Amino acid sequence: MTVPNHSPSSPDLAKLTLGTAPDSWGVWFPRDDHQVGWEQYLDEVALAGYLYTELGPQGFLPQDPSQLRDELAKRNLTVSGGTVFAGLHKGKEALDKAKQDFGREAQLLREVGAEYLVHLPEQYTDMHGGALTESAEIDPEQWQALVSGTNELARYLLEEYGVKLVFHPHADTHVDTQQRVERFLSDTDPELVNLCLDTGHISYCDGNNIEIIERFPERITYVHLKQVEPAVRERVRREKLSLAEAVPLGVMCEPPFGEPDFPPLLKALAGLDREIYTVIEQDLYPVEPHIPLPVQARAAGYMRSCGLGPVRRWPY
Repeated sequence: MTVPNHSPSSPDLAKLTLGTAPDSWGVWFPRDDHQVGWEQYLDEVALAGYLYTELGPQGFLPQDPSQLRDELAKRNLTVSGGTVFAGLHKGKEALDKAKQDFGREAQLLREVGAEYLVHLPEQYTDMHGGALTESAEIDPEQWQALVSGTNELARYLLEEYGVKLVFHPHADTHVDTQQRVERFLSDTDPELVNLCLDTGHISYCDGNNIEIIERFPERITYVHLKQVEPAVRERVRREKLSLAEAVPLGVMCEPPFGEPDFPPLLKALAGLDREIYTVIEQDLYPVEPHIPLPVQARAAGYMRSCGLGPVRRWPY
């Protein structure tokens, strides 16, 4: 699928296509009492002005391709990609399971005309309460399993479904810091594995997003736009909190009030001179159901002011 060439206010950013994700509405799980339902999510994505959305946690949106296409069409929405977790550092059994899980998602993505599948590495802390579930360190054998497993999974998805794997560095996982991200990119196959650059997770772990873009320009093919609130980040470090404990404190904040600063970051992305989905993905779980819509509408407006697009024109 080719992303349309839009004409936002800044021609330098013409190839960066703005989208959003269920995460920005506080959706972390397929079903959860603390989350909005999928119908409210899709309705509010359109109301907030977006034209592109991710699928979110596997099973959150309708899994029947025909139903999903109909629901998207009702709201004039297009899918940019999907997301699935996997713990490939655990070896062959984890890889076999990932092929099944990612394969189902890839088939659905193909049915709705999308081509990117975001690989989220499995966290070593519990997503509900933050308890440690395994070691925060990774040994050489586990690292090799992660690298070879990601290469094999990416090849499988491309050959079987025509879907491209993009790997998402993530706090509380074994690919979190800039050093680990760069090592991962150096060790994986550049013909198969590229990066979903999550600007918030990089900043959360003290990394420099622009340095990563400059050092690995060909590997940045998909982006999650996210900012960190510095004062909350300092508290997280001081109190040694998990990500699940940090998010309700507001560590991932509404743009443009956090780090990294978006204008120079967007300029660096635009310098890559290729079409890239730039998806606003603000961690908000758990959140009251009335809160996300105005926050994400303002975020869309801010990104539009920076030059990203397209956004919805009302009435449509």
